[in-house]
Amino acid sequence: MAIIKCPNCGAKNRIDDRANKLQPVCGRCGKKLSVFARQGGKPLVVTDANFSREVLSSNLPVLVDCWAPWCGPCRAVGPIIDQLAAEAEGRYRVAKLNTDENPRTAGQYKIDAIPTLLVFEQGRLVDRMVGLMPKEAIAKRMARAGVVS
Repeated sequence: MAIIKCPNCGAKNRIDDRANKLQPVCGRCGKKLSVFARQGGKPLVVTDANFSREVLSSNLPVLVDCWAPWCGPCRAVGPIIDQLAAEAEGRYRVAKLNTDENPRTAGQYKIDAIPTLLVFEQGRLVDRMVGLMPKEAIAKRMARAGVVS
């Protein structure tokens, strides 16, 4: 069982495994709670099998880091992605897609260079960033896409 702090009213809510199938709401104000907050501010690992559910069906904007373990720039951007996930506070989700292990999704989104960061909103791809970028540049692009304020 996890405890999620409501971003609207600050109430602490207990969330159990049913949150994987149902949309949890705050017990005090009724606002929807982010299931991703259960991840403890860490990026969610997405795969070919769960990409549609975790990214395209998300009620929150999603930043997807497309990477591979052998890629030096991918390893360099990893800590930045971790920081963004920790700072998301239920406003958006951060996910990681290993392109070597998930070729179907990588092919679908034409990932031909890594690292590539994809920004989705309401299941629609709204921005693509290719190459190593500083955290400030990523945050600025996400703000321009309307994902963060």
